[in-house]
Amino acid sequence: MQYERYKEISDAIHKIFQRYTDLIEPISLDEAFLDVTENKKNIELAIDIAKEIKFAICKEIGLTASAGVSYCKLLAKIASDYNKPDGLCVIHPDNAITFLDKLKVEDLWLVGHKTALELHSLGIFTVKQLRGQSLTTLTRLFGKRGQQFYDYARGIDDSPVETRNVRKSVSCENTFMQDLSIRSNVIIELYHITIELVNRLSESGFVGHTLTLKVKYADFTQVTRSITHTTPLLTKHEILPLAKKLLAKIEFNALHPIRLMGLGVSSGDEKSKEEKEPKIHYEEPMLPFT
Repeated sequence: MQYERYKEISDAIHKIFQRYTDLIEPISLDEAFLDVTENKKNIELAIDIAKEIKFAICKEIGLTASAGVSYCKLLAKIASDYNKPDGLCVIHPDNAITFLDKLKVEDLWLVGHKTALELHSLGIFTVKQLRGQSLTTLTRLFGKRGQQFYDYARGIDDSPVETRNVRKSVSCENTFMQDLSIRSNVIIELYHITIELVNRLSESGFVGHTLTLKVKYADFTQVTRSITHTTPLLTKHEILPLAKKLLAKIEFNALHPIRLMGLGVSSGDEKSKEEKEPKIHYEEPMLPFT
């Protein structure tokens, strides 16, 4: 009976979440990520959404909730653990490194007790010390996890909020070890991302008509461009020319280099436009509630 009651409360909380966005990624019965970059109520600031949700949970369900607001899931999760059980913490891109420097390595999401002990054995106790390690060193010591540790120490987490509904898109992206500003290098990376996207489309069996290119700059601003095609986008020969066309609409240079680039194919259920207006994200608000 206790679990059934717990599940009932969880469902009620998620219904409150759904008033603001459908981009909800449950972590557990009492915790979830919300992407409110574009929200149903067109509220400009994520902190205002967080306040409304906390108030609704308290008023309608009689419970307190902690919320974290930031531009990525990693920092939103860390923020939500701040000042529990009824906290509200915002980590702005300008303050991310300063905030991280206050933390121990075990405060990072997905760094458990065993991993923390591994890091401690190397003399790495704080996030600031972790950031002092080279990618080569971390990869040699921890394999694929090394890249994750390297990124986390710099406030980088490009994983999207993933819902558990019917698949509406397939995408892939890459964060570059060095920011890119030379067009020929960007084209090469675009080719590799296209190949990865084609492989994922083949594995998933997904069929879509809308291609979206995402670019995130070194200052964490983000631009997306989309184009809808009349026939399904399945192969390199169909996707790469469109990707290059979208890239031609995006500006970058040595003073505004690219840190991340991604490509995705979606169902195109939205209103068909040859090209959507770019979405500039200085703050990508994502709220984990606990």
